[in-house]
Order: sequence, then structure tokens, then C-alpha cells
Amino acid sequence: MATEQPRVTFIGTATTLLRLGGFTLLTDPNFLHRGQRAYLGKGLWSKRSTDPALTIPELPTLDAVILSHLHGDHFDRVARRGLGRELPIVTTPQAEQKLRRWGFRAAEGLPTWRSYELRHGDETLRLTALPGQHGPGVLDRLMPDVMGTLVDLERGGHREFRLYITGDTLRRPQLAQIPQRFPDIDAMLIHLGGTRVAGILLTMDARQGADVVELIRPKLTVPVHYDDYPVFRSPLRHFVEEAQRRGFIRQVRTIHRGETVPLTP
Repeated sequence: MATEQPRVTFIGTATTLLRLGGFTLLTDPNFLHRGQRAYLGKGLWSKRSTDPALTIPELPTLDAVILSHLHGDHFDRVARRGLGRELPIVTTPQAEQKLRRWGFRAAEGLPTWRSYELRHGDETLRLTALPGQHGPGVLDRLMPDVMGTLVDLERGGHREFRLYITGDTLRRPQLAQIPQRFPDIDAMLIHLGGTRVAGILLTMDARQGADVVELIRPKLTVPVHYDDYPVFRSPLRHFVEEAQRRGFIRQVRTIHRGETVPLTP
């Protein structure tokens, strides 16, 4: 039986390796290299400014992929070519349709609040789709559907660990349902960056991110998705400064590409 503490390896953008009990998950696979274009839809693109810390051949055996949405900086052409077609990809119903057309036969689209389970012996990993909104107002209709994900690790029928991955959401009223339905969140992977296209905010900046930390109140927050593309306008230091100002900096753990950190305080 696996007893190692939950941990995360940061590959870049929102791409991480999660090791939770006996399970290994990949999130939002973005393996483009510096200078390559990520296509964001509607004719928009952005050149990557960084290199991923790992390549697909260097990944360990995966149990599943968590995909918050289909944008080119979250599921790119490298991932489309390199990931196994039988690998479960837990995502939105909209993204599932496209992934299945691409040959990913185990793609699983979850409506909000629905769950998908993986099992190893007496361990269960439950992935639950949570609300998210990528764009403000009517502009959100032009964006791909996005989801957050709650990851519950259970052992012998008892919950051992609870992780919230925000996905590329803005701070929106529907997020208030998350702590109401799922209290006691141990850790949160928060997608930041303050992404702006034509001046419009599309992912949380430092202030919105800090608001969400105060809403969710996780024991630990790990920021990702903050410096890999020029459209990311809110650097990590802005979030760190905001966390210091609001008094929760001790519950923030920053992580560098290629680094592995525990997800427990």
C-alpha cells in the first residue's frame, strides 16, 4: 500500500505530474518548446517563452489525464501526437467530443458536479468536475468550456487527501458553491497569469487569485500558469505580494519548473 505523501511536479504552464497514493496523473499537457506557437482559437496564438521541464517520453506511467479545457496551451499538438489513445482523459463534455474524433477513445467528459473514479486495490481516486468560467460575460460563449477538478484520494473508504485544481477560470459567483459542497480542501493548484487578449482578462490575476484563496481556504496553495506565454500579464511575484499583504503567504508554496514539492503543509 502506498504511503508517500501527495506531491506535485511542475512541468510548465498548467502541466503537472500529480502523485497521489498509488496514482499518477498528468494535468493540462503542454509540451511545446520555447518559440513554438500555441493556438488559442479564433485566429489567436501566442509563442511560448519557456521550455517544459519534461518531455512526453520522460513521463512515468500515467493513470489518467485531467484536462481543464481545449486550448493550445493546455492540450497541444505534441500531446495530441504523443499521448496514448487508451489513456483516460477526464475533461469537459465539449472537449470529449473533439478528443474522441482525434482517436482518444477513453476521453471522459464530465458535466459539472459529476465524478469519475479510478481504483487501485483499497485506494480510490475520485475526480469531480467543478464550475469555471474562462471569459467575462457574453465573451465566455466564444471560449471553450472549462472545468475545475476536485481530486479526492480515499483509502479503505476514508478520505486521505482532497485537492482542488482551478482550471483557467476567473473569479465568479458560482465558485462559492465549491467550499459549500466540498469543505476541508487540503491543497489547491491555482491557475494564475492574468491572461489578457485585446485587454480582456481571461484568467485570474493576483487579486482575483487571492480572492479565490480566501474563498476556498485551502491548507496549501500552489500557483501555476503564470509566466510561460506573453499573454500572461500578471507575474507570480504579484500574487506573492498580494498573499503577503492579505496575510496568507505561509499557506502558499511556490514551485519552479522541474521541481517536485509536497502538497501537504
